[in-house]
Amino acid sequence: MACNGGAGPSASVELRALGRESGIRGTVSFTTQGGKVHVEAAVTGLPPGPHGFHIHAWGDCSAPDGTSAGDHFNPQGHEHGAPGPGAHPGDLGNLVADSSGKATLSLELDSLTVDTGALGIVGRAVIVHEKADDLVSQPVGAAGARIACGVIMADDGTTKPVLAPVQ
Repeated sequence: MACNGGAGPSASVELRALGRESGIRGTVSFTTQGGKVHVEAAVTGLPPGPHGFHIHAWGDCSAPDGTSAGDHFNPQGHEHGAPGPGAHPGDLGNLVADSSGKATLSLELDSLTVDTGALGIVGRAVIVHEKADDLVSQPVGAAGARIACGVIMADDGTTKPVLAPVQ
């Protein structure tokens, strides 16, 4: 990370397989710099090909199918789409795994923040899906089942998962 005086909060995720021991593992880091959030992901054990990659509303990976993480993080009610202006802040596009199951991603966004504010992602979950996100279908891109999950934890150690309201 370059030192430009604009560095801010950071957070990270340890991704783990959902439902079965498939060997999926990975890390995602979120670093604030110059008013933008830099996302860096490295995941292994994926089936080759593209996989939808999103931030979900709740920091809960307890359900075997990942549904405890809720819907995509979308506090502004935007349409689903490619990462960037006008899409859900939780839309991170696709991770593309090579023939050995390894995927990396580097992305820069200004549609979310690394905190617990209105656009804040700390305490929410990152989900990897079984299929490609088509970046068009509403509300989640037809990306299929959830195959990996992890909770976004502030690097300063102050994280409390954001949980769904008790019904």
